[in-house]
Amino acid sequence: DLQICQHRAPTCCTRKMEESYQAAVRRERTQSIQALNFELKYMIVGHITAFQEAFESLLRFAENRTSSLFETAYRPMAKEAAEPVKELFTDISLYILGAETTVESAVLRFFDSLFPLVYSRLINPGITDLSEDYTECLRLTRQDINPFGHYSKNMVTELSKSLWASRMLSQALSLGIEVINTTEHAALTKECSRALVKMQYCPHCQGLTLIRPCVGYCLNVMRGCLASVSELDAQWREYISTLEYLTNEMAASHDLEIALSGIWNSINEAILHAQLNGPQLSATVDKVCGQPRQHEGNLSAANIVPVKEATETQTFVMAHASLNNKRREFISYMKRSRTFYASIAERLCDGDLVMRDSSTCWNGEDVV
Repeated sequence: DLQICQHRAPTCCTRKMEESYQAAVRRERTQSIQALNFELKYMIVGHITAFQEAFESLLRFAENRTSSLFETAYRPMAKEAAEPVKELFTDISLYILGAETTVESAVLRFFDSLFPLVYSRLINPGITDLSEDYTECLRLTRQDINPFGHYSKNMVTELSKSLWASRMLSQALSLGIEVINTTEHAALTKECSRALVKMQYCPHCQGLTLIRPCVGYCLNVMRGCLASVSELDAQWREYISTLEYLTNEMAASHDLEIALSGIWNSINEAILHAQLNGPQLSATVDKVCGQPRQHEGNLSAANIVPVKEATETQTFVMAHASLNNKRREFISYMKRSRTFYASIAERLCDGDLVMRDSSTCWNGEDVV
C-alpha cells in the first residue's frame, strides 16, 4: 500500500513510515533554509542595530551641542529651553525609526516653543507676567510674524533631505528581515514533500541507506519545490540596488552627520536674527498679544554676543567614521547576496545531501 516509494522488489517500508518521512523532509527543509538564511539575517539585524547605535550617538552629540549653546550663549533661557530641545531630538529619532511624523512639524513645533522664551528672556527681559494665554499667543504669532527669518525654513530643508535617506534605509532593513522570515516558513506543497521523500528516503526502503541523490536530480526536485521562493530573485536584486542607492545618498548630498551637527548653528543664527529685529517684533507682538507687565530695561542689539563654534568634535568624528565604515561594510556584503534567491536550490543541493565523489547515485527510481 505504499504511495511514494513503490518498487517491484520487496521493501521494509510501510505507509506509516512514508508519512513519517514526509514530516521529516518538511522539518529538514525548513531547517536547511533557516541555516542558509541565518548569515544573511544575522548581517542585516546586526546592521540595523549598528546603524541605530550610530544614529543615536550622532543625535546625542547634536543634542548636547545644542544644549550647551543655550547654557553658554543664552543662559537666561537655558533651563526653560531644555524641554523643547529634548523634544526636537526625540522627534528626529522617532522620524528616522519610521514614526508617523515629519521633520517639518518637529522643527516648527520647536521654534513655536522657542519664540516665547526668546521674546521674554532675550528681546524683552523685563517681562514678569508670562501667563499661559500670553505664551500661547506668542506661539501662534510666531507662525505669522516669522521672527527667525529664513533660518527655521532652511533647517527644515536641510534636515528633511538628510533624514529622509536614513529613515528609508531603516525601513528597508526591516523589510529585508520580513522577506527572509517569510521565505523561511514557506509551506511545502504535497507534490514537493512527496518528491523530497522519493529523493531522500525511498532508497532506505530498499536497504540502501548510504546512497545519496544524483546532483542533477536533486537540483530538479529543489527547483520545483522552491519555485515560489526563487521568483523573488528579480525583486531581491532590485532591493539590493535600492539599499546601495540609499547608502550612497546618506554619504553624499543627504549627509546625516553634517545636517545634525549643524542644528545648533541654525538655532543660534535664528535667535540672533530675532534679537536683531527685536524692536519690530515687539511692536507687532504688542498689537496682537497686548503689552505684558515688565521691569525697566531691555536687552539691546549691542549686547548680543555671537557664540563661537564649540571644539567638542571628537565624539562626532568617531560616530561619523563609524557610520561610514558600517555603510561600506554592509553594502559590500549585501551586494554579494544579490543572487541569494536565484541560487537557493544549488545551495541546498550542495554539501552532504548529494553524491559528489562517487560513481553511483540515486535517480529517483534506482541506483545509477
